[in-house]
Amino acid sequence: MLHTRIRVILLACLPAVCMGQTTHEHSTCDIDSIDPMKEAILSEVTVEGITGTSRLQDASAPFTVISPATLHGSIGTNLIDRISSTPGISQLSTGPGISKPVIRGMGYNRVVVVDNGIRQESQQWGDEHGLEVDADGVHSVEVLKGPASLMYGSDAIAGVMVLHPERPLPDNTLQARVGGEYQTNNGLYRYMAGFSGNSGGLLWNLHYSRKAAHCYENSRDGYVTGSWFKEGDLSGMLGLSRQWGHTWLRFSHVSFTPGITEGEGESPSSDLRSYEEQMPFQRVKHTKVVSDNLWNLGRGTLKAIVGYQQNYRREYEEDGGEDPSLAMRLHTVNYDVKYQLSLPASTSGTSEALWKLAAGLGGMWQNNVNRGEEYLIPDYRLFDIGAFITAGRQTGRWHLSGGVRLDNRSLTTDGLMEDGKERFARMTKHFTGVTGSLGAVCNLNDRMNLRLNVARGFRAPTVSELSANGVHEGSAQYEVGNAALNPEYSLQTDLGMDYTSHVVAVNAALFFNRISNYIFLTRLPYTTEGHRTYLYDQGDAQLIGGELSVDIHPIEQLHISNDFSFVRGIQLHQPDESRNLPMMPAPRWNVNVRYSMPSPLSHNGSLLSRLQRTYVAATFSYTFRQDNYYALDDTETATADYGVVNISVGTDLHCFGHNCLELSVTCQNLFDKAYQPHLSRLKYIGDGAGICAMGRNVCFKVAMPIDIHL
Repeated sequence: MLHTRIRVILLACLPAVCMGQTTHEHSTCDIDSIDPMKEAILSEVTVEGITGTSRLQDASAPFTVISPATLHGSIGTNLIDRISSTPGISQLSTGPGISKPVIRGMGYNRVVVVDNGIRQESQQWGDEHGLEVDADGVHSVEVLKGPASLMYGSDAIAGVMVLHPERPLPDNTLQARVGGEYQTNNGLYRYMAGFSGNSGGLLWNLHYSRKAAHCYENSRDGYVTGSWFKEGDLSGMLGLSRQWGHTWLRFSHVSFTPGITEGEGESPSSDLRSYEEQMPFQRVKHTKVVSDNLWNLGRGTLKAIVGYQQNYRREYEEDGGEDPSLAMRLHTVNYDVKYQLSLPASTSGTSEALWKLAAGLGGMWQNNVNRGEEYLIPDYRLFDIGAFITAGRQTGRWHLSGGVRLDNRSLTTDGLMEDGKERFARMTKHFTGVTGSLGAVCNLNDRMNLRLNVARGFRAPTVSELSANGVHEGSAQYEVGNAALNPEYSLQTDLGMDYTSHVVAVNAALFFNRISNYIFLTRLPYTTEGHRTYLYDQGDAQLIGGELSVDIHPIEQLHISNDFSFVRGIQLHQPDESRNLPMMPAPRWNVNVRYSMPSPLSHNGSLLSRLQRTYVAATFSYTFRQDNYYALDDTETATADYGVVNISVGTDLHCFGHNCLELSVTCQNLFDKAYQPHLSRLKYIGDGAGICAMGRNVCFKVAMPIDIHL
């Protein structure tokens, strides 16, 4: 039987909170199977980003699941844009094209991003270094808030963001997809095409997308020079799935070209609405090949993942001609082998208690090579290896878990003489860390769970922190590394509670994180090459914060959701001007009201009878004033509070018994508010006034899947 279904989607461009509680949706469901207005049932949510698949209600560590419906129903110029309204998650941005995740006040290398089963290595230590992941190829996202060194080794001291690719299609199914998107403020256009299938367990897919945007505008700065970008993405998969397991080979290539904003906003002009490349700009290519294999062995599974990725970053300046002034090529080989085993707690098989055991070995090898005339970091080679073992037990209402890991990192940098002076000294470093976690969950009843988790994290200094010696264009400052830095160690305690009923869903989380040897930049009393000069230093720090989410739904059609998140980070034993940790997000409160109209009872062929899942929604996001900033030498300044309103309306148009058209329109920043996020690096560009974020923006999306069942 041949069945073809064509669906055109003009999705609502909403923040994540607009689609219901993200932690209450099934992360592994197909996008068509999720109704965000259904009652949240935590016991049905599963997560895969830890040592094994488990129910979210049994996880002692704070987890957030961003479902396909939430992810693809959100507006943004990149992936982090789409999820940054989730409680506890922020973004550090350098214009609309470059964003990096911040989890509970910490970003850069303190957050590990896992894509296609391996950690994304794209020189993420820099302000101007984005994620370089195709957002259209991400099916769902899991976020672990807190130290995750136990599963992912060094660097996961803030948390882990796991990006799941699209799920394999059902057997004997083909699907072709085309689509696009348009945003009015910066003229962003995006188009995509894909083809995937499953024939008797033989799986494949091929996906291509391209997007471009001219400079964005706001009511204060006009059009912002250098805020344009282009991106082209190609990805594919070929694999085999059988009862014994699977073997998949995945490939992806991202070509990203963003402009560099160096001055203040400009008045409107035709040039700033051009899609052509304008100096200065970057050109980044990220290529990745991953072999993902799994074998079912009795009660356990053996999983082996090996991946290679290359990040090639070039920077072109106005007076540099066609040759890049800065060029860095980073090669990374990732490897991860783990065995997972589930055992009944008693040999009689009558007990409900269950043991889950896991052990594994993983790490990476890196080689960075400079090819430009300018240098920021030296050529280096790095080798990571780590081994872990975890255990969990379920008995009655209690779920206990714990584990331990040992990591070792070896780093060697090359020396460099420039004009008779030593630019980089040859260096060899070895860092060893022992980490672990212990947690417990008590399921008081079917509606309420209590959680406690204590975890120790470990992060070795990056090559930039140890040996940088050059101008960091993303922050317009000269950075000097410190070879005497020691690894960071964190000890975090998490307390959590969640409650779900027919009319309300509540999630509350508190955390306390103490970090030894916290690495930060401190200003030196001179300039280098005309730039303010900063040296990497370290001291002790602590972060305290939490998140609260309340979703009230007195009737099935009406949802009123509120969420609040905050974090307070300080450096211990420091004077007032340097007491606050830099780049701490301000407290944030989101309110969303969404009403889904009942479906028509009659199906008489009229237009109204064909409308399904019609809704209207409004969101108010209020960010409080940030007065707790790193004031030493005016490194940071206070940031004013601001509120942004978004509205959306949408409906599905059904034809011939099939869902053919899903239509919606969303207006972001309805009142064209001029504001500056505290974590925007453009806040410090220019003469001190900085540059504001994007103004009013209307977003449209279009997608057309064609399903063929053989």
